[in-house]
Amino acid sequence: MFYGAVVWDPWLIVAQIVCLQCLYYLSIGLFLSILVGTRVSRLSLFYFFDYVALSATTITGWCVIASFLLSSVAGAWFMLYLIERAKKCLDFSATVYIIHLFICIVYGGWPSSITWWVVNGTGLAVMALLGEYLCIRRELREIPITRYRSNV
Repeated sequence: MFYGAVVWDPWLIVAQIVCLQCLYYLSIGLFLSILVGTRVSRLSLFYFFDYVALSATTITGWCVIASFLLSSVAGAWFMLYLIERAKKCLDFSATVYIIHLFICIVYGGWPSSITWWVVNGTGLAVMALLGEYLCIRRELREIPITRYRSNV
């Protein structure tokens, strides 16, 4: 499909946002279960959505921070396959983190921790920049053209 011939399809955009958001939370869940699940007796939504969990004063807090940053790297790879366009990566990354902010506000109130803002701002930058880099690399690949010789 040629990129210039694509018409604006809002259902596709909504489906991409929903898929990217779900994959983002699945990756956070995977990394939290690996890094934090071994340290705490019970893993809950507190580690996903409460800004108090992102603390740089405890080892568990550092594991939560690492989980969020690793999931932003995974999100960049998800965008490579779901979004496929470098110029859309910033928009979709920002959408993921804005939706996450709204869910965090509903769950635990306004994030008043500077650590939460730094980690999520860094995660947004990593997801957007790495996603753009990966998509640009894919867009700039040479198109293989095979030559067939006719035997006349």
